[in-house]
Amino acid sequence: MIDDNPMNLLREDLRDFAGYSSARSEKRSGRVWLNANEAAWPSVADGEGAVRRYPDPQPQRLRECLAELYGCAPEQLLAGRGSDEAIDLLVRGFCRPGGDSIVITPPTFGMYAVNARLHGTRIVEAPLRDTAEGFACDFAAIAEAAEREAAKLVFLCSPGNPSGTLLPLDQIEALALRLRGRAMVVVDEAYIEFADGASAVSALARQRNIAVLRTLSKAHALAAARIGSVIADAGVIAALQRCQAPYPLPTPCVNLALRALAEVPRNTTKARIATAMSEREKLLQALRAIPGVRRVYPSQANFLLARFDDPQAAFDGLLDAGVVVRDFRHAPQLGDALRISLGTPEQNAAVIEVLNRAARASCGAAA
Repeated sequence: MIDDNPMNLLREDLRDFAGYSSARSEKRSGRVWLNANEAAWPSVADGEGAVRRYPDPQPQRLRECLAELYGCAPEQLLAGRGSDEAIDLLVRGFCRPGGDSIVITPPTFGMYAVNARLHGTRIVEAPLRDTAEGFACDFAAIAEAAEREAAKLVFLCSPGNPSGTLLPLDQIEALALRLRGRAMVVVDEAYIEFADGASAVSALARQRNIAVLRTLSKAHALAAARIGSVIADAGVIAALQRCQAPYPLPTPCVNLALRALAEVPRNTTKARIATAMSEREKLLQALRAIPGVRRVYPSQANFLLARFDDPQAAFDGLLDAGVVVRDFRHAPQLGDALRISLGTPEQNAAVIEVLNRAARASCGAAA
C-alpha cells in the first residue's frame, strides 16, 4: 500500500528542522516587552506606534479569515508575501538543491522556473497543447514526466497564466492519485475567483499530496499588500512555516487585508468580479471582430490572450495611446501574442478603439 503522508516527500534533512525561533513566536504574556530589541519609542513617522513592534508571524485572526474564505482549516493555511513566497517555500522545502526536479507546463507563470533555477533544481517541461478550444493540459505527459524524472513538485496554473485555461478538477485529482507518495501537485489558483469552477481546496481531504496557492492580489485588489497563501496538509504547512522568514506579514498589510475581508467590502468585491467577468466576454467578442487579430483565447481569468498578424504594431499602437499590455512573444508557443488585462469598462473600450483605429490605418496603407 502506498504511504500517502506528504511529509515523506519533504527533504529528509528538513523533517526535524526547527527553523528560527523569533521573539514573537515565543508565546508570552506580559506588560513590559523587552525581548526583541525593538525601539523603546515610536517612529516619528508613526505617531500611534502601530509598527514599533515586530508583527505576529501568523496572525490568528487573518489566518481564520483566509481559511473561512478558502474553505479550509486554519492549520491547513500558511500566509505569506504573495504566492511568490509560497512557491519559493515549496521548492526549498521539497527539493534538494542539485538533486531534485519540478515539472511545469509552459507557457505558464514564470516564477516556478525562476525559483527552481535559484534553488539549483532541475526544470522538466510538459508543454500545454494549443487546441481548437484553447490551451489544454496534457495530464498523461505530466504524469509520465514526473515519474521519469522523479520530480518532487508538479506546478499547475489553473486558471492558467497566460493561457486563461481552467483545468478540470477531476483530472487534477487523478494526477495527484497517480503521483501519491512520489510528488506534490501544486495548483496555483491566483485567478480562480474569475472562473466558473470549484477550487482544488475541495480535493485536499481526498488527496493529501495536493497544495493550493491563493492570493488577495487579483480579485481582492490588494496586490501591493502582498498577501498570499498556501493551503495543504497541516503537517506540510507546519514544515513550511519552519522554513519561512521570521516576520513575513507587515502589520499594516494584515490590517488592510482584514478590512478588505469584512462582510461589506467582500460583497463589493463579489460585485466587481461579476462585472469583470461580463467585461471579459464583451472584450473577447470585440477583439475577435478586429481585423488583424488572429485569435483570442477563451479565458477563465481577468485577462485575455490574443494573437496578432502584427503584434509589434498592436503593442506600439496601444502604448502610443497610453495603454500598457503584456508582451508574451518571448514565451513558448506565443511568438505573436499579447496579454490584455481587464480594466474598467471605459479602459476596455479604449483598447478596442485603439486597435480598431490601428486596423483601419493598416488597411488604408495597404490600399
